[in-house]
Amino acid sequence: MRSDRPYESYAMFMALKLHFGSGNYDAVKYNFKSSANPNAFFKRRDKYFFAKVAGKYKDLKGFYISQFINGVDYVGSMLDETGDQHYKNYQKIHQSIHASFKKDISYLANEFDSFDEMLNSVDKQQPAIVPLYIQGTITLETVVILNNLTRFTDRADKVITETLSWPDRTRLINKYGKLLDSYDAKQCKDIILAAW
Repeated sequence: MRSDRPYESYAMFMALKLHFGSGNYDAVKYNFKSSANPNAFFKRRDKYFFAKVAGKYKDLKGFYISQFINGVDYVGSMLDETGDQHYKNYQKIHQSIHASFKKDISYLANEFDSFDEMLNSVDKQQPAIVPLYIQGTITLETVVILNNLTRFTDRADKVITETLSWPDRTRLINKYGKLLDSYDAKQCKDIILAAW
């Protein structure tokens, strides 16, 4: 392992933690740079965890994204079997993103009469597609791709008054949307058009 790899791990972690946090930081816009610096890193008590992540995972960005989208935001909690499973699931979905999307769209087309029905907020409730992701029926990636294509969260944000869970969900969908680049938008649009 290169000697700067643990610091790279820390810097990527900090950039993605800021990205998924409640602020306006955009990791893509700032090329995954943050105020992280080597001096701060070497003073941290948890630097061992970053070194362990750096030694175990080649794809630091993918590993940390897989943790943050699952609500794990402390590096020490990422190194157990659950953290490893989050990363394996993330890799599996990204390696076959279009097949996963097609499977989810097929399910959604059987459940909803129209494409818009699943994306619209009715009676100030979350769009019907969101609970399906929360239940594990469809993947977060499908929700994110659909949002990237339609911006349904922008419309929902204007009408949903609930403040307990929706703000966190819409932030996750939008923040992950800026990082999800393993799909072809045209191919996804074709899959949608073929289903409805």
